[in-house]
Amino acid sequence: MKKFILGLTVILLSTLSVSAQKIGVVDINSVLESMDDYQAAQAELDKVAAQWRQDIAKEYDQIKSMYNRYQAEQVLLNDEQKIQKEEEIVAKEKDVRELQKRRFGPEGDLFKKRQELISPVQDKVYFAIEDFAADRGYDLILDKNGAAGILFASDDFDKTADILKRIKKKHKHILNKHCG
Repeated sequence: MKKFILGLTVILLSTLSVSAQKIGVVDINSVLESMDDYQAAQAELDKVAAQWRQDIAKEYDQIKSMYNRYQAEQVLLNDEQKIQKEEEIVAKEKDVRELQKRRFGPEGDLFKKRQELISPVQDKVYFAIEDFAADRGYDLILDKNGAAGILFASDDFDKTADILKRIKKKHKHILNKHCG
């Protein structure tokens, strides 16, 4: 019976401590999309990306023209000239693929442009969320859609130092056990 009462007490205390925490949810996409700054930045980004896609498409059209010309002239070329034309086409294809990667790759120009245009707007939103949480006493604010995850967390929730201490303590224990 004592175990049951002790268990019930622990459950009640943990419920009370959880209920004292304030948790909020924000639809970050709705907030961003409602901001004029974000819409302008997104429009600029779309414009730049469209221009770069068009430039790359032109380059691929040039490669196609080079290949068609090569196909038409192939019977008139000697082996050395054929190899030279084929190497020119392959080199042009490689250059265009590199341009495409430079523009649209994971660390490419579009990514950098997005950082330049969108990050300041996102920072405004995150600062507003932090201010709101601090003013209203929220401990945790989550993204409603889950895309951004945790938008704000009170420092009280950060257990990184505790985990590091535990790892170091366990590591010493394991070393002593195996070496001692």
